[in-house]
Parts: sequence; C-alpha cells; structure tokens
Amino acid sequence: MRDHSSETPHLATLAFTAAAMLAFAANSLLCRLALAGGGIDPASFGAIRIASGALALVIIVRVRAGSGAAGGDWLSASMLFAYVALFSFAYVGLSAGTGALILFGAVQLTMFGWAMRGGERFTPLAWCGLALAAGGLVCLVLPGVSAPPLAGAASMALAGAAWGVYSLRGRGAPDPLGATAGNFLRAAPLALVSWLPFIDGAHADASGIVLAVASGALTSGVGYALWYTALRGLTAMRAATVQLSVPLITAVGAVAFLAEPVTWRLVLASAAILGGIALVLARRPKQ
Repeated sequence: MRDHSSETPHLATLAFTAAAMLAFAANSLLCRLALAGGGIDPASFGAIRIASGALALVIIVRVRAGSGAAGGDWLSASMLFAYVALFSFAYVGLSAGTGALILFGAVQLTMFGWAMRGGERFTPLAWCGLALAAGGLVCLVLPGVSAPPLAGAASMALAGAAWGVYSLRGRGAPDPLGATAGNFLRAAPLALVSWLPFIDGAHADASGIVLAVASGALTSGVGYALWYTALRGLTAMRAATVQLSVPLITAVGAVAFLAEPVTWRLVLASAAILGGIALVLARRPKQ
C-alpha cells in the first residue's frame, strides 16, 4: 500500500496549507496592528486571544463528529500561554516582519536542538545550515541603527522557544485538534490571572477587541483547524519546510498593510535564517 503523503500533495491539501500559512502570518499582522494603533494593551490582547481561540476550537471539535475537547495537559497549556503572552508583549516594539522572522527562527532552532539532544546526528551540510540560521538571528538583533529593540527581540525569541516546546509535546497526539482545544481552555485562566497585575494600565477600544478576537478565533482557532487538516496530506519534511513561508508572507503583508519599511538588515537576516533552516531540512538527520 502506497504512502499517499509521500506523493505530490492533493489540490485540497495545498489549499488548506496555503490558508493555514496565511492565518499564521495574519496573527503577527493583527497583533502588531492592534498594539501599534494603541487600541489595546498587550496583556488584554493576549487574554482575549486565548479566550476567543478556546471558544472557537471548542465549537470546531464539538461540531466535528466523534471528537471532544478534553485533551491536552497543563504543561502544554503553560507553554501555549507563555507563547501568546510573550508574543503579545514583543509586538509592542517589533515590526511584524522582524517579529515573525525571530519567532519562526527560534521555533525551528528549538526543535533542532531538541532533536540533537535526543540523539539525532546531523550531516555536515545540516550543521552549516544550523550555524547560518543562528548567525542570521544573532546579526538581526545586534546593536545598530536598524536593530529591533532588544527586549522585544528577546521576548519573541522566548515565545518561539515556548511554541517549539509546545509543538514537540504535541507530536503524535491521537487528536491534535482536540488536544489544542483542551490546552486553550487550560490556558484561559492562566491568561486571566496574568492579566490582573496589568489591570491599572489595561485598555481596549472596539478595534482592539475586534483584532484580538480575530487573532484568537480566526487566525488561531480556525487556522489550527486548517493546519491539522492539511497535515494529513503532508510529509513531516514538507510540513516543516512550508512553514518557512510564514515570515516572508508576514513581511510582504507588513509592507502592504502596515507600511513597514524593508531594511537590508532584515533582508540579509531573512536569507541567512530561512536559507540555513532550509539546509537543515534538506537532509534527513542521521540516526
């Protein structure tokens, strides 16, 4: 019996994949748009995003026959909460394109590091790619006229690490969508408790709330549903590789919709980080 996931992806798989990547990129654009406009504070944005994402995912898994929202665990929920919270605060000072690049670079580097810790051996080409990606990430945040704020860059890198750990813990879950819904439900009270220390500076106008709900319910909740549907027709290598498109989509969207400038630092760092990660993914690690 042939493994259909190793063949050319079906048109439906390509459509689900493209929609999921657009949703992931839109998360950065929506967050940056909300915070840059001053319509909402980062703590409130993160709390609303998690709550609306939980609601959307519960509805999706309830509608889907034979599924529930009782999956997940508290450690994974904590990693999910850390990702959303750090992501929100990072975008106070980061541009959408730079933030997405740091985020997905950190995600991949975290997962590569975990693979090496687990005993996987990389080829020399993969080691070169890993060094190139790490070097590009370092060069991006080095002090300079066009360097992003260090605090924001560090926060986004930690958000990427948290998302990488969350992704690793979710591998092999029998019902990944149900597990994600359960984790969002567990993360909701964590977000509420973490919001309380910032209550004095909390504020949200109609546009800020709408953008936060859209980020949680649509680009997170529906976006994850699309991604898990697409994964059924993708090999692990294709799934990892296609996510390299998210920073590029985000950067293009940031220029088109947020009027963000394109700097040479960002272009060169993008080439180094995404090129390096592509080199690692191009060769299967030795066992």
